Amino acid sequence: MTVTVRQLAEWVRGEVLGDADLPISNARTLAEAQPGDITFIDGDRNLGAWHASRASAAVAPLSVPVNGRPLIRVDDPLMAFARIVQQFRGPSRTSTGTIDPTAHIHPTAKLGPGTSIGPFVVVGEGTEVGANSTLHAGAVVGRACRLGTDVVLHPRVVLYDDCILGDRVVVHANAVLGADGFGYRFQEGRHVKIPQLGWVEIEEDVEIGAGTTIDRGTFGPTRVGAGTKIDNLVMVAHNCRIGRNNILAAQVGIAGSCTTGDYVIMAGQVGIADHLNIGDRVVLGAKTGVIAHVPDNSRLCGFPARPETAQKRIWVTQDHLPEMRKDLRRIKDHLGLEEV
Repeated sequence: MTVTVRQLAEWVRGEVLGDADLPISNARTLAEAQPGDITFIDGDRNLGAWHASRASAAVAPLSVPVNGRPLIRVDDPLMAFARIVQQFRGPSRTSTGTIDPTAHIHPTAKLGPGTSIGPFVVVGEGTEVGANSTLHAGAVVGRACRLGTDVVLHPRVVLYDDCILGDRVVVHANAVLGADGFGYRFQEGRHVKIPQLGWVEIEEDVEIGAGTTIDRGTFGPTRVGAGTKIDNLVMVAHNCRIGRNNILAAQVGIAGSCTTGDYVIMAGQVGIADHLNIGDRVVLGAKTGVIAHVPDNSRLCGFPARPETAQKRIWVTQDHLPEMRKDLRRIKDHLGLEEV
């Protein structure tokens, strides 16, 4: 497909500077773009790469100056470029409404209109799948689950019994929802399993990454709030309540019975000890270890978690510890003090 810069600008409601009639046949990143391609500039820090790029045009923020090649200026270049890429690649595949003959659907299961079931999918007794949902190859949905409309389960997703998924939930490959929580009592010299009798409830517009696990509650639900986005390889333990519109990056681990407020951000490898409350709009930097409750609007880093500013001062100071140790030795020698 070949279109003009003007047509691209119409797709994203942007302002054209330069040759609006220049033909464009593809959309690629700055490093990969060739003549005939459009790329995007995410800010002034990319100006050097833009000048070196072979791209014919770019989607850019309002601050980027013209350098002879056409620009489409928009408020959000990344999202505008994503829309352009989607247009070049064509519409995404939607549910086909077909059921592969190798799938096993229990006779009591109910599938909404337009639902697509891939090869070797299993849908258990009494489960309900909403309209226009897609269950890809090898997905397993247990008994008495309820899936909303437009749900997507990617290959080999496993939903244990009683899971509830809201509308437009997306679960990526090999994620497991509803496995038993990790709960034991030490009795008479052995670890005795505490029955895990709850379920997992995922509200609408949640996306769950590949290889992520969310355990069922002990007696009630483990719940993930609407709009939350969970990266790959995240662990959410039993009885947790994750708020709305959270962001949990890769390898976050949340121990049992924790709650988070709304709009919480956890960077990669954050760890949360059990039975803690994380307030609204909290930001936790990468590898933060949280061992106490966190109030609203906090920004924490490090282990144990400290306010961001204080922890950064500690990191800076640590870099100078060898010099400080030498200075301390010199002071002790001068004062005639012995080493402790």
